[in-house]
Amino acid sequence: MPRLADHEERRRSITGAARRVIARGGLDAATFQSVAVEAGVSVRSVQYYFGTKREFLLATHRAVVEDSGTRMTQGFAALGPDAGPRDIVRTILLAILPLDEPSRRDAVILGIFHAATLTGPDVESADTVQAPNFIVDAVAGQLRQLRGPGADEQTLVADAEVILLAVGGLAQGMLTNDDYASRATQLVDHLLDRVLVA
Repeated sequence: MPRLADHEERRRSITGAARRVIARGGLDAATFQSVAVEAGVSVRSVQYYFGTKREFLLATHRAVVEDSGTRMTQGFAALGPDAGPRDIVRTILLAILPLDEPSRRDAVILGIFHAATLTGPDVESADTVQAPNFIVDAVAGQLRQLRGPGADEQTLVADAEVILLAVGGLAQGMLTNDDYASRATQLVDHLLDRVLVA
């Protein structure tokens, strides 16, 4: 009796193919046909699993974000139970930086999606804000712990936003500037020294 297809595995295979296509040629290159060829499946399979180009693009974006989440989870596990707010924020930030080849490719893809929210019809800014909002909330939560219950909520959120924007800029800079790439963790530590004050 033939084994039933693992639908989640097939979806991951297709979004993995879409990531490779997007990293090489941008969102315009990611068609049903090009992704099907890259994944080694039929165009009909891509359509079956995702329905529209927009659906498979958003699923691909989610897959990239989930990989960052996995890196965060692994980083948290390495920290241990006694980690303080600085260690936790540092782990979050390092998980979103392109520090190795897979995360570098993901940063390229996220940059392409960001550009598409400005110029293309397939992706809107509302489609991509969930992950940055999560990071801002997580960093603000650690700042709240560090600064205590009397801390001003607006300041906490603004500081968390500044941290995310700075590291997002660093991530994009690392893609084209080897000096930034070589000093990324030092620059993150410098940022935290400046912002993570009680």
